[in-house]
Amino acid sequence: MKIAVTYEEENIFQHFGHTEQFKLYEIENGKVQSTDILQAGENGHGALAGYLKDHGVEVLICGGIGGGAKNALKEAGIKLFGGVVGNADKAVADFLENKLAHNPDVSCNHHGEGHSCSDHA
Repeated sequence: MKIAVTYEEENIFQHFGHTEQFKLYEIENGKVQSTDILQAGENGHGALAGYLKDHGVEVLICGGIGGGAKNALKEAGIKLFGGVVGNADKAVADFLENKLAHNPDVSCNHHGEGHSCSDHA
């Protein structure tokens, strides 16, 4: 299994559509076998779901995420664990131990020039 985490300086980046990189974790027998950094490139919001699917990602851990991106991930068959903050490695370890604190109703809403990402529905 492959897990992707929106990533910046060891931590979970808090806006899925603006992340510049993902940390990928290759999981085998419930343990991290290897990690790699994947540059997001010019992919934005909805296109990132296909990009992650093309890299074999089955699970995404992130902070805030908008409705369109959530739908794109669902269509790509990628399980979303949003509203997560803190260290990326710890989040993956918690996920593997079935104790990752996340919010299934995480949202990121755009309003004109500004936007807000929240882990509250």
